[in-house]
Amino acid sequence: MIESMFHLPLPVLEKILRPVFVYLFLVGFLRLFGKRELAQLNPFDLVVLLSLANTVQNAMIGDDNSVSGGVIGAFSLLTVNWLLTRVLYRAPKLNKLFELPETVLIRHGVVDWEAMKKEALTELELRSVLHKQGYDDFNEVEKCVLEPNGNFYLEGIKAMSDDAQRAELMKAIEALTREVKDMRSELAAR
Repeated sequence: MIESMFHLPLPVLEKILRPVFVYLFLVGFLRLFGKRELAQLNPFDLVVLLSLANTVQNAMIGDDNSVSGGVIGAFSLLTVNWLLTRVLYRAPKLNKLFELPETVLIRHGVVDWEAMKKEALTELELRSVLHKQGYDDFNEVEKCVLEPNGNFYLEGIKAMSDDAQRAELMKAIEALTREVKDMRSELAAR
């Protein structure tokens, strides 16, 4: 029983290369098919990703169901991911080749419907992103960007600058102070 758990029917080199090839193709395909696959997952996207994992499973492990084969495959995947991350970190120009451009979805409170269409995002999905960040409407957002990694960056419109807000508060405090002094004077005169 123990022997069958750890017996490798395939050569070790093949067990290493299979997950590496599948990993590289998957990374390429995810970049090709866009940022949406990396952004919010709707039920359809989740089904695709789960099916994709099941679809490539046999390509990665071959006819091997041994524990050793699984460990070698997992180690190979983690290693190639670690290596690729390090290479792209040290070679920013190479990283730019793999990276898709960011997409501005909202600018100055106005939605770019063409960009939304290009990214296959619905208004409901965009509103959901805004609500998660504490915004109720598009006109509250200065800028909303779908970044290459699938994250959303939001920047709110400031109703007034901090200095203007501070000056307004100071005027209100001064007016209240005068009112309180006047009321005290009136009370003292009675």
